Amino acid sequence: MKKKILSIVLLSSVVLGVAVTPITASADDTDSKIAAQDSKINALTAQQASAQSEVDSLQSQITDLQTQKAALEAESEKLAAETARLNKEIASLSAQIVERSKALEEQARSVQTNSSSTNYVDVLMSADSVSDAITRVQAVTKIVNANKEMVEQQQKDKEDIEAKAKTAQENDAKNFANQQKIADQTSSLNTKQAALEVAQLNLAAEKATAESDKQSLLDQKAAAEAAAAAAAQEEANKQAAAQAAAAANAQVVATAATTTASTAASTSTANTSTSSSTSASSSTSGSSSSSSSSSNSSGSSSTTGNSSSSTTNTYPVGQCTWGVKSVANWAGNNWGNGAQWASSAAAAGFRTGSQPQVGAIASWNDGGYGHVAYVTEVQSATSIRVIESNYAGNMSVADYRGLFNPVNAQGSVTYIYPN
Repeated sequence: MKKKILSIVLLSSVVLGVAVTPITASADDTDSKIAAQDSKINALTAQQASAQSEVDSLQSQITDLQTQKAALEAESEKLAAETARLNKEIASLSAQIVERSKALEEQARSVQTNSSSTNYVDVLMSADSVSDAITRVQAVTKIVNANKEMVEQQQKDKEDIEAKAKTAQENDAKNFANQQKIADQTSSLNTKQAALEVAQLNLAAEKATAESDKQSLLDQKAAAEAAAAAAAQEEANKQAAAQAAAAANAQVVATAATTTASTAASTSTANTSTSSSTSASSSTSGSSSSSSSSSNSSGSSSTTGNSSSSTTNTYPVGQCTWGVKSVANWAGNNWGNGAQWASSAAAAGFRTGSQPQVGAIASWNDGGYGHVAYVTEVQSATSIRVIESNYAGNMSVADYRGLFNPVNAQGSVTYIYPN
């Protein structure tokens, strides 16, 4: 009996263990997905670091370019200032050239009009003295030299104007080239910087999505682990309940066995008394001896009728017939359903009746499957206590009703008494 209960408990444990396996497998699958997300996040983090390195490099280039731009702008300002100065000088020289040109033109016109070639001689000849002549010669020389210097200065100023105009033009060209270079480099770097910023934003979005997915997987894992823990707790509770039921059943079986042994001892004592009385009668009368012999033969036949009894329990586990057979191993294995037990027991040679006895089997016939229970206490014909299985859905052997009235409780009742 205990082996059978233990087998049932072990079977329950195996079934529950199998039920928990998919949860464990699901948790393992979630772990692999989390690991994959971690790998993805690490890869995105590496890409972000690489992109940041490029951004830093570009930023360094932009900083250098800004330094160059500042230098070029300073140079441009200097060139512009120099150009402005040159333009001012050119304007001044141009004005001087114009003034000289006017003076030279007037002198030339005067020479042509007044025949300057003779005027210089006239000036000398009209001198009052040698000293005056020398003075006049010096004056004429100065005039001639002045005119020569004026012409030479005029030529030099023109050359200066051309040189300064060329320098100013070169400055303007250089300024334009510098500004164009700065603009081109700035545009290129801005384009690269914008592309990298877009890449960074995309990587950040992908990483955020991956981290969100990872958190979702972690939540799923936590839920799976909680479910597994709940299933494990439920399994433990069921195992504890099964073990408690097994212990209770074992206690019930032990109690029933004690009760059955007590009943058997009482029956044996009664049979011994009857045998002694029969022996006394036999010594008085030979015919009585013959009758006694016949009676013993009949008793032997009754014992033979109990040959279907076996400690093996072939009834479906959890049913009422299984429960009674578990505690009353003298019951037969092929007595049918609960409603058929009284007639099957009578056919097997067991006594039946309407009065309850401790150690007897109560068989109710309700026109259907009926029900059987093992009597453990009798107060009266309408107040007994039983242990049974498959009562109110309970599939283990126990006292579920306490003291109750067996009459018409589940149909008409018949008691089967052990031999």
